[in-house]
Amino acid sequence: MKFKSLIISLLLIFVGMQVFSQEEEESLLDLLGEDEEVINYAQASFKTTLVVNLASIENTHAGVLDFKIMHRFGYLNTGFYEFFGLDQATTRLALIYGITDRVEVGIGRSTLNKNWDGFTKWRILWQSTGAKIMPLSLSFFANVSYRSIRYPEDDIRTIYPSSNFYYTFQFLLARKFSERFTLQLVPSLVHRNLIDTPEEKNDVFSLGLSGRIKLSKRIALNFEYFYSFPDQLASEYVNPLSIGIDIETGGHVFQLLFTNATGMVPDAVITETTGNWTQGDIRFGFNISRVFTIVDMNKRKVEKEKKKDA
Repeated sequence: MKFKSLIISLLLIFVGMQVFSQEEEESLLDLLGEDEEVINYAQASFKTTLVVNLASIENTHAGVLDFKIMHRFGYLNTGFYEFFGLDQATTRLALIYGITDRVEVGIGRSTLNKNWDGFTKWRILWQSTGAKIMPLSLSFFANVSYRSIRYPEDDIRTIYPSSNFYYTFQFLLARKFSERFTLQLVPSLVHRNLIDTPEEKNDVFSLGLSGRIKLSKRIALNFEYFYSFPDQLASEYVNPLSIGIDIETGGHVFQLLFTNATGMVPDAVITETTGNWTQGDIRFGFNISRVFTIVDMNKRKVEKEKKKDA
């Protein structure tokens, strides 16, 4: 019994010493200002979820609704009669909601081809430093679009309801090299249920390169280019090139842009661009992004912690 009591006493003393030692160490770290290392995620690689026409690595935050207005005028080389393209216009409206900080979903409607589309983006990897080092960000983006436009009666193709569906799948690989420079690589696959000629391919593979150069606190230059591999598209189609200037104004991000693309959904931008920059087939346009907080996730988190403590 005495031996057992001695063992218990020694164990209690040892545990007490360990607790005291740990508390003393934590107290010393606090005095030195050394906190536990945290994960620092890259923020604002791009200002919105779009680079110019197509997706960026950025996601809409959890509980936030992003309302986008996209507007494209006609070609600048149409001259004064068309007021350098301003007499013509195509528009797309889109709503994007952040389910989490890593997952968003959205819907859109375009006047071109009376197109409806739905999409999602999932951030798989997030560039970070600190406790977790990740050199780049990786997201998966998927879009399905439906063209509700009525085809001409003299169209000899057999068109089924399923013929109007088009699909786009992309991996977004991005790295924010500094506060002023971000680069993004976008391998893409577009599947088209309906094509114009037998010489074209239903599946179109392309590689996109896009980036952002921060010019000042509220202004940035964005660029976007997609190269489709040979022998997939009809000869009249060219690779889309777009340049935009982001202007941040509080809750809005306003972008002025120039592009040779007419479409504003991924399948149309990548596979149906006909404008030639060298011939002045350039469209002026703009994007407006306005965000609304639908669910305050920070407030919800605090409420959950209070319930746990109660």
